[in-house]
Amino acid sequence: METGQLFPPFSLADQDGKVWTNADLAGRPYVIYFYPKDDTSGCTVEACEFRDARPDFGDVPVLGVSPDDAKSHGKFMKKHALNFPLLVDNEQVLLNALGIWVEKSMYGKKYMGVERTTYLVGADGKIVAQWNKVKPAGHAAEVLEKLRNL
Repeated sequence: METGQLFPPFSLADQDGKVWTNADLAGRPYVIYFYPKDDTSGCTVEACEFRDARPDFGDVPVLGVSPDDAKSHGKFMKKHALNFPLLVDNEQVLLNALGIWVEKSMYGKKYMGVERTTYLVGADGKIVAQWNKVKPAGHAAEVLEKLRNL
């Protein structure tokens, strides 16, 4: 996906079973970030930074997405007092549509996983900005800065 393209349609449940779709978010900008796994070090840093910055985003929704299930998301949210929804993409539908379900390698072992990526989507449903291969520390501040400069 590239800046200026329409964000792909999605319909994903959050940690409580509430379904979120593009239609729910139409007419306002939103942040949707994709991370590999609940309660791992980098993902926790990223989520907690979005949690701490959440008041500064005002009425702009922030959504986290990973292939973990709703139960895992619920535990992660409770443990770190997260204040935004975490969506379940355990069938990698949206991850594949975005091209961020990719082959990775660790200690010589290859596996499929999420390429940490964030999108800022405009009120018109088009991608305003995207960050690929995100470094978690300081990322929420980067996104907020871009949002403020729209």
